[in-house]
Amino acid sequence: MEQIVALVAALSCLTICAAAKPAQCNLTGQWMNNLGSNMTISAVSRNGLFSGVYLTAVSATNKTIMESPLIGYQQLKGSPTIGFTVKWTFSDSITVFTGQCFINGKGRPVLLMSWLLRSDSDNIKDDWKQTRVGFNNFEKLPTIPIGNVLEIKRTSDED
Repeated sequence: MEQIVALVAALSCLTICAAAKPAQCNLTGQWMNNLGSNMTISAVSRNGLFSGVYLTAVSATNKTIMESPLIGYQQLKGSPTIGFTVKWTFSDSITVFTGQCFINGKGRPVLLMSWLLRSDSDNIKDDWKQTRVGFNNFEKLPTIPIGNVLEIKRTSDED
């Protein structure tokens, strides 16, 4: 009987200790923002450097939207500040994003980001209208292992 009580106490401690550890933001994986744009971030290096690809769902150009490369850095702590640049492959524009990763009330990682998009200009007189400013929230898409392949599961706000 004493062994059972000790076992229950040990399991309770493990549960409480595991629950007390704050969730960490891991940037690696697939993300979707509030406009439906998708971003995939590769592994983050030991110094915080990461790269990936971005597929925007919206554009001010009439050109065909294509996946574009991104590169950035993150601070290496629980809720890191991050910054990255997207070099658009279908236009002569660059967007820089900066923000922070948090764990939301549902226990999921979210990125709260602001951005500057710079479009090219043919002359200095039009410089004043070439920079746009905005904000996006990204949610990390959960992965479900299927054999040796990972499938991305899209979630809705009702989850």
